[in-house]
Amino acid sequence: MDKKVVIITGASSGIGKALAFEFASRNYKLVISARNEKNLESVKNDLTNKNCEVISVIADVSIEDDCRRIMETAIAHFGQINILINNAGISMRAIFEVLELKVIHKLMDTNFWGTVNCTKHALPWLLKSKGSVVAVSSIAGFAPLPGRTGYSSSKYAIHGFLQTLRVENIKKGLHVMIAAPGFTASNIRMTALVADGSQQSETPREEEKLMSAEKVAYYIANGIEKRKRTVILTTQGKLIVLLYKIFPKMMDQIIYKNMAKEPDSPFK
Repeated sequence: MDKKVVIITGASSGIGKALAFEFASRNYKLVISARNEKNLESVKNDLTNKNCEVISVIADVSIEDDCRRIMETAIAHFGQINILINNAGISMRAIFEVLELKVIHKLMDTNFWGTVNCTKHALPWLLKSKGSVVAVSSIAGFAPLPGRTGYSSSKYAIHGFLQTLRVENIKKGLHVMIAAPGFTASNIRMTALVADGSQQSETPREEEKLMSAEKVAYYIANGIEKRKRTVILTTQGKLIVLLYKIFPKMMDQIIYKNMAKEPDSPFK
Protein backbone atom coordinates (compact mmCIF):
# COMPACT_ATOMS: atom_id res chain seq x y z
CA MET A 1 0.00 0.00 0.00
CA ASP A 2 1.11 3.55 -0.66
CA LYS A 3 2.28 5.47 2.34
CA LYS A 4 -0.13 8.16 3.47
CA VAL A 5 0.70 11.79 2.75
CA VAL A 6 0.42 14.36 5.52
CA ILE A 7 0.67 18.12 5.03
CA ILE A 8 1.79 20.17 8.05
CA THR A 9 1.73 23.97 8.06
CA GLY A 10 3.89 25.95 10.44
CA ALA A 11 6.38 23.09 10.43
CA SER A 12 9.59 25.05 10.91
CA SER A 13 9.42 25.08 14.72
CA GLY A 14 7.42 24.15 17.82
CA ILE A 15 4.49 21.77 17.54
CA GLY A 16 4.63 21.76 13.73
CA LYS A 17 8.23 20.62 13.70
CA ALA A 18 7.49 17.99 16.36
CA LEU A 19 4.54 16.75 14.30
CA ALA A 20 6.80 16.36 11.26
CA PHE A 21 9.21 14.13 13.17
CA GLU A 22 6.38 12.20 14.79
CA PHE A 23 4.76 11.36 11.46
CA ALA A 24 8.15 10.58 9.93
CA SER A 25 8.67 8.01 12.69
CA ARG A 26 5.33 6.47 11.68
CA ASN A 27 6.44 6.09 8.07
CA TYR A 28 4.31 8.80 6.44
CA LYS A 29 5.27 10.92 3.44
CA LEU A 30 5.51 14.58 4.42
CA VAL A 31 4.78 17.95 2.91
CA ILE A 32 6.02 20.61 5.33
CA SER A 33 5.34 24.30 4.97
CA ALA A 34 6.23 27.54 6.76
CA ARG A 35 7.30 31.11 6.09
CA ASN A 36 10.80 30.78 7.57
CA GLU A 37 12.83 29.30 4.71
CA LYS A 38 16.04 28.72 6.67
CA ASN A 39 14.37 26.87 9.53
CA LEU A 40 12.09 24.91 7.23
CA GLU A 41 14.99 23.68 5.10
CA SER A 42 16.83 22.66 8.26
CA VAL A 43 13.84 20.56 9.33
CA LYS A 44 13.59 19.07 5.84
CA ASN A 45 17.28 18.11 5.82
CA ASP A 46 17.01 16.48 9.24
CA LEU A 47 13.97 14.49 8.10
CA THR A 48 15.72 13.44 4.88
CA ASN A 49 18.64 12.18 6.94
CA LYS A 50 16.13 9.94 8.74
CA ASN A 51 15.11 8.44 5.36
CA CYS A 52 11.79 10.27 5.32
CA GLU A 53 10.18 11.14 1.99
CA VAL A 54 9.63 14.85 2.44
CA ILE A 55 9.17 18.01 0.38
CA SER A 56 9.02 21.58 1.67
CA VAL A 57 6.99 24.55 0.45
CA ILE A 58 7.73 28.10 1.58
CA ALA A 59 4.30 29.66 2.08
CA ASP A 60 2.26 32.13 4.10
CA VAL A 61 -1.11 30.55 4.90
CA SER A 62 -2.78 33.95 5.15
CA ILE A 63 -2.34 34.16 1.35
CA GLU A 64 -4.82 31.95 -0.49
CA ASP A 65 -2.59 31.45 -3.53
CA ASP A 66 0.18 30.16 -1.27
CA CYS A 67 -2.21 27.59 0.20
CA ARG A 68 -3.30 26.52 -3.27
CA ARG A 69 0.37 26.11 -4.20
CA ILE A 70 1.02 23.86 -1.17
CA MET A 71 -1.72 21.48 -2.28
CA GLU A 72 -0.74 21.57 -5.95
CA THR A 73 2.87 20.81 -5.03
CA ALA A 74 1.79 17.90 -2.84
CA ILE A 75 -0.35 16.40 -5.62
CA ALA A 76 2.32 16.94 -8.27
CA HIS A 77 4.90 15.14 -6.11
CA PHE A 78 2.91 12.47 -4.26
CA GLY A 79 -0.40 12.24 -6.15
CA GLN A 80 -2.60 12.28 -3.04
CA ILE A 81 -3.37 14.04 0.23
CA ASN A 82 -4.49 11.98 3.22
CA ILE A 83 -4.07 14.36 6.15
CA LEU A 84 -3.98 18.14 6.40
CA ILE A 85 -2.78 19.53 9.73
CA ASN A 86 -3.48 23.25 10.02
CA ASN A 87 -0.85 24.13 12.59
CA ALA A 88 0.47 27.53 11.47
CA GLY A 89 -0.47 30.20 13.95
CA ILE A 90 0.57 33.25 15.91
CA SER A 91 -0.34 34.51 19.38
CA MET A 92 -0.67 37.87 21.11
CA ARG A 93 -0.62 39.37 24.61
CA ALA A 94 -2.34 42.64 25.41
CA ILE A 95 -5.72 43.72 26.74
CA PHE A 96 -8.22 44.77 24.09
CA GLU A 97 -8.53 48.28 25.56
CA VAL A 98 -5.03 49.20 24.35
CA LEU A 99 -4.72 46.74 21.46
CA GLU A 100 -4.31 48.06 17.92
CA LEU A 101 -6.91 46.36 15.72
CA LYS A 102 -4.30 45.45 13.13
CA VAL A 103 -3.09 42.81 15.60
CA ILE A 104 -6.44 40.99 15.64
CA HIS A 105 -6.64 41.24 11.85
CA LYS A 106 -3.20 39.63 11.58
CA LEU A 107 -4.13 36.80 13.95
CA MET A 108 -7.38 36.12 12.14
CA ASP A 109 -5.60 36.18 8.76
CA THR A 110 -3.09 33.55 9.87
CA ASN A 111 -4.94 31.43 12.41
CA PHE A 112 -8.49 31.41 11.02
CA TRP A 113 -8.16 32.30 7.35
CA GLY A 114 -5.01 30.19 7.08
CA THR A 115 -7.04 27.19 8.19
CA VAL A 116 -9.89 28.06 5.81
CA ASN A 117 -7.55 28.70 2.87
CA CYS A 118 -5.61 25.46 3.23
CA THR A 119 -8.70 23.37 3.92
CA LYS A 120 -10.49 24.77 0.87
CA HIS A 121 -7.75 23.73 -1.54
CA ALA A 122 -7.04 20.38 0.13
CA LEU A 123 -10.69 19.36 0.48
CA PRO A 124 -11.24 17.72 -2.95
CA TRP A 125 -8.26 15.45 -2.34
CA LEU A 126 -9.22 14.74 1.28
CA LEU A 127 -12.73 13.76 0.18
CA LYS A 128 -11.23 11.48 -2.45
CA SER A 129 -9.00 9.75 0.12
CA LYS A 130 -11.59 9.93 2.93
CA GLY A 131 -8.82 11.64 4.82
CA SER A 132 -8.43 13.93 7.81
CA VAL A 133 -8.49 17.69 8.23
CA VAL A 134 -7.07 18.80 11.55
CA ALA A 135 -6.56 22.10 13.34
CA VAL A 136 -4.04 22.57 16.11
CA SER A 137 -6.21 24.83 18.23
CA SER A 138 -6.06 25.63 21.94
CA ILE A 139 -7.94 25.47 25.21
CA ALA A 140 -8.50 29.15 24.35
CA GLY A 141 -10.96 27.93 21.71
CA PHE A 142 -13.16 26.43 24.44
CA ALA A 143 -12.75 28.98 27.24
CA PRO A 144 -11.74 32.66 27.22
CA LEU A 145 -8.10 33.62 27.61
CA PRO A 146 -7.89 37.19 28.92
CA GLY A 147 -5.14 39.29 27.44
CA ARG A 148 -5.39 37.26 24.22
CA THR A 149 -8.68 38.41 22.67
CA GLY A 150 -7.42 37.99 19.10
CA TYR A 151 -5.93 34.58 19.78
CA SER A 152 -8.98 33.21 21.58
CA SER A 153 -11.33 34.65 18.94
CA SER A 154 -9.38 33.00 16.12
CA LYS A 155 -9.54 29.61 17.85
CA TYR A 156 -13.28 29.88 18.53
CA ALA A 157 -13.75 30.74 14.84
CA ILE A 158 -11.73 27.71 13.76
CA HIS A 159 -13.93 25.48 15.91
CA GLY A 160 -17.11 26.83 14.33
CA PHE A 161 -15.69 26.37 10.84
CA LEU A 162 -14.45 22.81 11.32
CA GLN A 163 -17.48 21.61 13.27
CA THR A 164 -19.75 22.83 10.49
CA LEU A 165 -17.48 21.28 7.86
CA ARG A 166 -17.73 17.97 9.72
CA VAL A 167 -21.53 18.00 9.58
CA GLU A 168 -21.61 19.05 5.91
CA ASN A 169 -19.49 16.03 5.01
CA ILE A 170 -20.92 13.54 7.48
CA LYS A 171 -21.83 11.11 4.68
CA LYS A 172 -18.61 11.52 2.70
CA GLY A 173 -16.10 9.88 5.06
CA LEU A 174 -14.20 13.06 5.91
CA HIS A 175 -12.54 12.97 9.33
CA VAL A 176 -12.40 16.34 11.13
CA MET A 177 -10.41 16.75 14.33
CA ILE A 178 -9.75 19.67 16.66
CA ALA A 179 -6.60 19.32 18.77
CA ALA A 180 -6.40 21.57 21.81
CA PRO A 181 -3.07 21.64 23.63
CA GLY A 182 -2.77 23.64 26.81
CA PHE A 183 0.27 25.87 27.29
CA THR A 184 3.05 24.06 25.42
CA ALA A 185 6.81 24.56 25.53
CA SER A 186 7.37 26.20 22.15
CA ASN A 187 8.43 29.54 20.72
CA ILE A 188 4.88 30.82 20.13
CA ARG A 189 4.98 33.07 23.20
CA MET A 190 8.42 34.39 22.26
CA THR A 191 6.97 35.69 18.99
CA ALA A 192 3.55 36.69 20.37
CA LEU A 193 2.42 40.16 19.30
CA VAL A 194 1.91 42.94 21.82
CA ALA A 195 -0.47 45.90 21.65
CA ASP A 196 1.31 47.70 18.80
CA GLY A 197 1.93 44.56 16.72
CA SER A 198 5.60 44.07 17.64
CA GLN A 199 6.88 40.78 19.07
CA GLN A 200 7.26 40.49 22.84
CA SER A 201 10.49 38.42 22.45
CA GLU A 202 10.20 36.75 25.86
CA THR A 203 7.77 34.36 27.48
CA PRO A 204 5.75 35.04 30.65
CA ARG A 205 5.60 31.29 31.34
CA GLU A 206 8.05 28.84 32.91
CA GLU A 207 8.53 26.82 29.73
CA GLU A 208 10.32 23.93 31.45
CA LYS A 209 7.13 23.14 33.40
CA LEU A 210 4.93 22.91 30.29
CA MET A 211 4.11 19.89 28.13
CA SER A 212 6.76 19.40 25.44
CA ALA A 213 5.95 19.90 21.77
CA GLU A 214 7.05 16.31 21.15
CA LYS A 215 4.49 14.91 23.60
CA VAL A 216 1.76 17.12 22.08
CA ALA A 217 2.67 15.79 18.63
CA TYR A 218 2.47 12.20 19.86
CA TYR A 219 -1.05 12.65 21.23
CA ILE A 220 -2.22 14.51 18.12
CA ALA A 221 -0.89 11.79 15.81
CA ASN A 222 -2.62 9.13 17.90
CA GLY A 223 -5.86 11.09 17.72
CA ILE A 224 -5.65 11.35 13.94
CA GLU A 225 -4.94 7.65 13.49
CA LYS A 226 -7.90 6.82 15.77
CA ARG A 227 -10.02 9.41 13.89
CA LYS A 228 -11.08 11.20 17.05
CA ARG A 229 -13.26 14.31 16.93
CA THR A 230 -11.38 16.20 19.62
CA VAL A 231 -8.09 15.85 21.48
CA ILE A 232 -7.82 18.00 24.61
CA LEU A 233 -4.44 17.85 26.31
CA THR A 234 -3.32 18.09 29.92
CA THR A 235 -5.44 17.39 32.98
CA GLN A 236 -5.74 21.12 33.61
CA GLY A 237 -6.94 21.71 30.06
CA LYS A 238 -9.59 19.00 30.26
CA LEU A 239 -10.77 20.36 33.61
CA ILE A 240 -11.04 23.92 32.29
CA VAL A 241 -13.10 22.83 29.27
CA LEU A 242 -15.44 20.75 31.43
CA LEU A 243 -15.92 23.29 34.22
CA TYR A 244 -16.41 26.20 31.83
CA LYS A 245 -19.39 24.37 30.32
CA ILE A 246 -20.95 23.80 33.75
CA PHE A 247 -19.88 26.83 35.82
CA PRO A 248 -18.99 29.63 33.37
CA LYS A 249 -19.42 32.51 35.84
CA MET A 250 -17.24 30.87 38.46
CA MET A 251 -14.62 29.96 35.85
CA ASP A 252 -14.45 33.56 34.60
CA GLN A 253 -13.19 34.56 38.04
CA ILE A 254 -10.76 31.65 38.31
CA ILE A 255 -9.31 32.24 34.83
CA TYR A 256 -8.91 35.96 35.53
CA LYS A 257 -7.08 35.36 38.83
CA ASN A 258 -4.81 32.77 37.22
CA MET A 259 -3.82 34.99 34.30
CA ALA A 260 -3.31 37.95 36.64
CA LYS A 261 -0.42 36.04 38.21
CA GLU A 262 1.65 36.21 35.03
CA PRO A 263 4.72 38.47 35.13
CA ASP A 264 3.85 41.98 33.88
CA SER A 265 0.19 41.03 33.76
CA PRO A 266 -2.13 43.82 32.53
CA PHE A 267 -4.68 42.70 35.16
CA LYS A 268 -4.70 43.97 38.71
